[in-house]
Amino acid sequence: MKPRELVKNWVLAFNRADADEVAEYYAEDAVNHQVVQEPVIGRNAIREMFARDFSRATMVCRIENIFQDGDWAILEWKDPKGLRGCGFFHIVDDYIVFQRGYFNELSFLRQQGLPLPTK
Repeated sequence: MKPRELVKNWVLAFNRADADEVAEYYAEDAVNHQVVQEPVIGRNAIREMFARDFSRATMVCRIENIFQDGDWAILEWKDPKGLRGCGFFHIVDDYIVFQRGYFNELSFLRQQGLPLPTK
């Protein structure tokens, strides 16, 4: 499967808030690094991260663009509340082996009515 198609399917599973299905797109030793957090390593840990996040927030990813370069796909997205971000997906043998995501965490927390970080 081409990286662009895999990411489109990943978005469909993400929008269903299905942590199990989302996790199936990752290699066993994959790394998911949302830059506002520490990297999450391994399919099971990634599944747990999504399950936790889906349980506390309503997240919807609307695709603005998907670019493909070799075995990389770049997703530019927005959500219905206006938050925007992007994700970089390295795909090997039809699995995500590395993902890095960028978004404004403070805006996300405020939009979702979640507690803001304290220092």
